[in-house]
Amino acid sequence: MKLSEFKNKLEQVENFDIQLPNGIRVPNHFHITEMGLLTKNFIDCGNTIHEEKVITFQVWFAGDLEHRLAPSKVFKIIDASKKLIGDHDFELEVEYQDTMTIGKFGLDFVDGIFVLTPKETTCLANDHCGIPAGKMKATIGEWVNKETSCCTPNSGCC
Repeated sequence: MKLSEFKNKLEQVENFDIQLPNGIRVPNHFHITEMGLLTKNFIDCGNTIHEEKVITFQVWFAGDLEHRLAPSKVFKIIDASKKLIGDHDFELEVEYQDTMTIGKFGLDFVDGIFVLTPKETTCLANDHCGIPAGKMKATIGEWVNKETSCCTPNSGCC
């Protein structure tokens, strides 16, 4: 979801509610602790340079159970972040402290609720990797040989 769509959807709700991908709602006393522009410059395994820009905000909650973040307050946070974001309309990325680490999520809007969506990695230069098309997408652990380590000489894992 881009910033413009987020603002449009935010205008449609009385309460700013966020749901995790597993269906559990973020406690309604959450805060937005930071908002800004994140620029990532990197090179992929095919030696191509990339630049990625996203507008990011961090969701956090503490023990102040009476706190509520009204849509009007979110608009004030967005306005204050214009010093960094300008008038750019980049995709939003939401950071949320999960059970063990900070997760990065996309954002969707379903039935009046903002829903955090999973983000995935992929190879950006699969034509350089030498991985057959049918094996590009793997689930963690499915490559593990139960009898021997996958990282043996000539195993093809590295």
